[in-house]
Amino acid sequence: MKLNTFKAAFCAALSLGTITVVSAQDKLKEMPGYEQYTKIAPQIRSSVKTSPKYIKWNDAGTAFQYMKDGEAKEFTIGKGEATATTKLKDDRYANWANRPARGRQYASAESPDGKYKAFTKDRNMFFSNADGNNVVAITTEGNEENQLKFGIATWVYGEELSQNTAMWWSPDSKKVAFYKFDEKESKKYYVLYNQTQIQDSVEIEAYPKVGAKNLPVDLMVYDLETKKITPLDLREGKPYNDGDLGTYIYDISWTPDGKELLYHSTNRKQNVMELRAANPNTGVSRTVIREEWLPSYTENSPEMHVLKNGKQFIWASERSGFNNYYLYDFSGKLVKQLTKHNFEVDGIVSVDEAKKMFYYTARSGENHMKIQLHSVKLNGSGDKRLTDPAFNHTVYLAPNNAYFVDVAETHNVAPVTNLMSIKGKKVAEVGTSDVSDFKKLGLKTVEAFTFTSADGKTELHGFLHFPSNFDPSKKYPLLLSNYGGPATNEFTERFTTPNALTEFGFLVAEVDGRNVKGRGKRLLDNLYQNLGFTEMDDFAAGIKSLYNRPYFNKNKVGVYGTSYGGTTSATLLLRYPEVFHAAVANSAVTDWRNYDNVYTERYMGLLEENKKGYEASSLITMAKDLKGELMIFFGTSDNNVHPANSLQFIKALQDAGKSFEVQIGPDKGHTAMDTRRMMEFFIEHLVIDKE
Repeated sequence: MKLNTFKAAFCAALSLGTITVVSAQDKLKEMPGYEQYTKIAPQIRSSVKTSPKYIKWNDAGTAFQYMKDGEAKEFTIGKGEATATTKLKDDRYANWANRPARGRQYASAESPDGKYKAFTKDRNMFFSNADGNNVVAITTEGNEENQLKFGIATWVYGEELSQNTAMWWSPDSKKVAFYKFDEKESKKYYVLYNQTQIQDSVEIEAYPKVGAKNLPVDLMVYDLETKKITPLDLREGKPYNDGDLGTYIYDISWTPDGKELLYHSTNRKQNVMELRAANPNTGVSRTVIREEWLPSYTENSPEMHVLKNGKQFIWASERSGFNNYYLYDFSGKLVKQLTKHNFEVDGIVSVDEAKKMFYYTARSGENHMKIQLHSVKLNGSGDKRLTDPAFNHTVYLAPNNAYFVDVAETHNVAPVTNLMSIKGKKVAEVGTSDVSDFKKLGLKTVEAFTFTSADGKTELHGFLHFPSNFDPSKKYPLLLSNYGGPATNEFTERFTTPNALTEFGFLVAEVDGRNVKGRGKRLLDNLYQNLGFTEMDDFAAGIKSLYNRPYFNKNKVGVYGTSYGGTTSATLLLRYPEVFHAAVANSAVTDWRNYDNVYTERYMGLLEENKKGYEASSLITMAKDLKGELMIFFGTSDNNVHPANSLQFIKALQDAGKSFEVQIGPDKGHTAMDTRRMMEFFIEHLVIDKE
């Protein structure tokens, strides 16, 4: 359930005021706050002209280009001032149009030498010349009848294991590896499309839900010279066994010399994960690294960076309880532990092999969201923080590792961009953000606050957004905007403009629970087998912590969200009716037994080991407890959180004799209802006095 991209786009649309589907009656125009919203909301997003972004160094590390106010500029080290340039092309989204749909894989791959193309068609693997001529069938046994398929994965592999490829060329272009899946025993889900058209259609998807059988998976390698297919031994000579190590096979890549194929292998519980290497000629595999976190689950895809020497690599591991970096060779020998922090490392930036230096980011600032640049020697000594811990930093290191461009900001301090020496000394100011329009509109910076978790032990963070015409002598209803899934963050130290919905006359809050990313493995383990309780208790605690504010009307609180956020919204309304009085639940998982097994079993454990947890967290079970106002939205063509979730919930509410509202998105997928209808609902129930 990776919804960060959707969430960001949805929030951006709110800030821009661009979601403008008008209801038939257009009641919103006559409601309190509408005039203020239409006046201010469209201007919020553009009210801050941020400092230079999309920064790109030249190969020599002597100059960098960037975009500022729509203009491309170049800054040359030593000259002091930037000049206009035509060198910079914003190609960040150049390949977006060709990327596969969510949960899918690329259907073809070009060989590194550019001579060949591998592709999948009708469940089989082929290769041809790059121009598509001289097609050769690699496999022929894939078909609908035997339910075998080659060179393509499944929706759940794409969605939950980030596997958007299913074929991989060797560096010398002489071999191509590819997936084989057997769907015979997998349960299928039928997604309906085009129901608003005269003729509808159906897509049949192998979608293993909690407790259901997984699809047996294998890797095969085809040698273009010998025309031989070699199946890889992924399980020590044993056949596929759903549950054991080798249940999931993903993150496939070749070693730089092409002598081995690397892959990740996990068991079904996902508490053991191995990085393995297979000989493409014999099929024999060996274990390079084994990670275990038996109390809950391991990181499925640890960060990995292969050094230019092709013999060593840097590996991220949570084995200490915090994410740290380790240097290994490909034999599996640990060369050196590079970092030993009791905070999380965040990302590999650069490795200077000549000077034996490693640069990385870590959560070592004043709080876990203030990311810092660090350097450490490749022998693990001399670790240094190179940036100011009072700010969150986005850094762009020069290819020669002599300088870096630093974009520094916080949630309430707009970005400032500086050129820094590799020692962390300021060399020149590149640009600042223009907040004059922000101030002219009277916009309020977002307030960060802290509160204590529901168990009374952990300090947590939240945001409070205010309307531009905020009057502290008045009482305001509040909306909680939340996602709330494991290892996600609502609180951030990126500069944040106020949520546009505040202009309707609301406060808007965002709170983190013990579900947050970046504070260590043991904190996250509080959620294991307990989704719907630990994090929800904390979200409620976050709202209660605001009760002492005289301008907050604690009797008028709503909550909205999508996907996991939809589940959060409905759960909070049902479990905490004294705190939450209205909720909009978009595309919500209403019973975790309805969702895919890779995501759900990772956090909730196996069904046979946690039946009580699955039952207790079910909105179906809680439906009888509804006291507040509820709006349910779902799309009829949602191939992620299937419509059955909402339909089961609706039936349970009807069986319990409850009153609620439903909005349906005909032919819509995994999405949310339009903002205008949502705000009609909240204003009706939280603002307009009932007679």
